[in-house]
Amino acid sequence: MLAGAILYFGRPFLVPIALAGLLSMLLLPLAGWFEKKGLGRGLSTALSVLALVVGILGMLALLSWQLTNVTDDLSQIKTIAAERMEQLRQYGSDHLGISREEQQKMMEENKSSGAESASKIAAAIVSGFMGGLVTFIIAVVYIFMFLYYRSHFKQFVLQLVPTGNKAEATRVMAEASRIAQKYLGGLGLMITMLWVLYGIGFSIVGVKNAVFFAILCGVLEIIPYVGNLTGTAITLLMTMAQGGDTSMMLGVVITYALVQFFQNNVLTPLIVGSEVNINPVFTIMALMAGELVWGVPGMILAIPILGILKIIFDHVEVLKPFGFLIGQPKQSAGANKEKGFLSKLKGIFKSK
Repeated sequence: MLAGAILYFGRPFLVPIALAGLLSMLLLPLAGWFEKKGLGRGLSTALSVLALVVGILGMLALLSWQLTNVTDDLSQIKTIAAERMEQLRQYGSDHLGISREEQQKMMEENKSSGAESASKIAAAIVSGFMGGLVTFIIAVVYIFMFLYYRSHFKQFVLQLVPTGNKAEATRVMAEASRIAQKYLGGLGLMITMLWVLYGIGFSIVGVKNAVFFAILCGVLEIIPYVGNLTGTAITLLMTMAQGGDTSMMLGVVITYALVQFFQNNVLTPLIVGSEVNINPVFTIMALMAGELVWGVPGMILAIPILGILKIIFDHVEVLKPFGFLIGQPKQSAGANKEKGFLSKLKGIFKSK
């Protein structure tokens, strides 16, 4: 209970630290590469952080650029939305027995509350954006500090463990860092590939501004399970608002199904593999707990943090049962053998 209260009420303080810690692990190989080229620790760290910031800002700029194409169609969307509303009112009058006068009365009663709700939504969006911007800036500062003082932090951890366990502690830290790098790096590559797949699929279906919705669906992939469903739902709603017919909306659903099949059976095993080897039950539980405690950032951070915790559990004797519990059930040797298309595909990318 005490730990939960600390996590919940300490969200403004803890979220930037957790985010910075994971991203620092992702940038560790790049910072090390700069240092091997003869650059100092400070300059290597600064260049690594700069590369991360430029990458994130570039993705946001690409999304904003595509968003302008959507806003250009707002007048048309409003016209189509008005037509849909008129069809809905006609359906209510013909089939539900709600007269036009009653519908108009209900609309007038809800108009004031609707305006108030719209203002609250706008305020929440602005507040969320500003809060996210502040969190990002603080996280960037933390990333620089974590990378620059990483040797100091490592020595601190080693001083906490008995002399006989220092080698094991070093191995655990290296493994946790490798897991974070594998997960975050694989996630970034997968998002890029999803942009291409969704872009091709939506373009074939005929969705307007297909590139924007492809980027949106790919970016939302950072939230497992929930993100891709949300992106597809937004695409469906906007396709309907832009005048898309039933066949186009069915095409969007088929595109989503095909991309998800390819992602789950090829991309995820090939790119991420089983590095974050978490039982699906605890994956969902972690997402729900993360959202409850830290909101959307908690859902984003839940899986890599749980993967790192599993590494720690697996190397601490008294915690090994918990590592076993949240991990994937071990299957028979025959079931673990890779067969078919995926095995051949993996073989292409393996070094000779």
